[in-house]
Amino acid sequence: MKLNKLMFREYDIRGIWNEDITEEVSYYIGRAYATKLLSLKKNKMIVGYDNRLSSPIIEKNLVKGLTDGGVDVVRLGLVTTPMYYYAWDKLNIHCGIMITASHNPKEYNGFKMSYNGIHNCFGNEVAELYYIILNGIYSKGNGSITDANIKEDYIKMINSHINMGSNKLKVIYDCGNGTTSIVAKDIFVSNDNIEYIPLFAESDGTFPNHHPDPAVESNLTILKEKVKELNADCGIAFDGDGDRVGVVNEKGEFVSIDKFMVIIWRDIYNKIDKKEGFYDVKCSKVVSDEMIKLGLKPVEVRTGNSYTKKISVDNNYPFGGELSGHLYFRDKFIGTDDGIYAGLRLVEILSHNPKKVSKLLEGITKYYNYPEGKFTVEDSKKDIIVSRVEEYCKEKGYNYSKIDGIKVLYDDGFALVRKSNTGPNITTRYESSNKEKLELIKKKFDSLIIKYSKE
Repeated sequence: MKLNKLMFREYDIRGIWNEDITEEVSYYIGRAYATKLLSLKKNKMIVGYDNRLSSPIIEKNLVKGLTDGGVDVVRLGLVTTPMYYYAWDKLNIHCGIMITASHNPKEYNGFKMSYNGIHNCFGNEVAELYYIILNGIYSKGNGSITDANIKEDYIKMINSHINMGSNKLKVIYDCGNGTTSIVAKDIFVSNDNIEYIPLFAESDGTFPNHHPDPAVESNLTILKEKVKELNADCGIAFDGDGDRVGVVNEKGEFVSIDKFMVIIWRDIYNKIDKKEGFYDVKCSKVVSDEMIKLGLKPVEVRTGNSYTKKISVDNNYPFGGELSGHLYFRDKFIGTDDGIYAGLRLVEILSHNPKKVSKLLEGITKYYNYPEGKFTVEDSKKDIIVSRVEEYCKEKGYNYSKIDGIKVLYDDGFALVRKSNTGPNITTRYESSNKEKLELIKKKFDSLIIKYSKE
């Protein structure tokens, strides 16, 4: 069996269907997971899958591997990743695998895994499955298979955590033909006050209309146009498996997630007991600036859904998130990253507040920044390049942090250089309140990366 080690990434297992992930590979991932699960003295788990065309056949083979390994499987069927998270507690089964490639292109698929129903596996927990398969020593048994339908309970749960006001609104939601299509029309039901207009809300795992990543502005072009055309109050969008959100304001302008976080903090800061929260290193300084203004303690953390989910749980933060669109609400929600719920929180705010989305961001510091940059490098060179950047920063006497890569801290911005945990890349993000300084920062660190990658 051909097994690509590079599939076993920092946060999950991910690869191209019928190249990296085959029916046989799916089966043995099931065997490996079962072996590990039983070693933890657990024998029951849940399995769900997203709407990618390859997901049902992957699920069939995965479940066969799991049951041949002696594990009892509860099949959720076609679900969003937030529905899968909800099932952990609803069914009181705190182990599982979600088959999804999230926001990646249609030819990809993968596995998000958990052994504790709190956060997804990362680091060594993922790598261990590779070595189990490599060694070929598996548990054996005859596990059972049962089915569970959680859709109705999930919809009720979502609605129970939202309290709409009386303002009349028009909202466009963009499912991007992803898995949220299976529940969105049952959640976004128009009433006397709110008109919900669906966009690409038919499930289609080929994602024919746009790439299923709402954190990238170019993927929301049609949504932006529709918001302006229909004079809507906002647009919200979701990724392929539904755990991330994107936002468009009433002018048809993209609202980055860090700015959306500011809107949330301004709404909840005086309603929460714990006066602190978190954001990942990629976020703009606008988040920490605003949190400090509101009397809150900002906590900067490393990037990665598995890490941020664990941080959210371990510290019981009322709110926090990542620039990629993963947002965690614990002020009056269960704490899982749920794109639909995050979008509803914006609608809820607008339903009580006379201000438009753009007005909710008045008074924030103006920063200029570049979208995340990527430099393709050999995996073996990633650590070396980051180390060389650190050496340079030491020589220059720069103030920097090492939470995730090297983040040079300026009074009015930052330069972030880090290794990607999902591919052979060095990633960058630059920000400054001054356009000219921003260009100088980018030029300096881009040239360093190019130089060190050639050494």
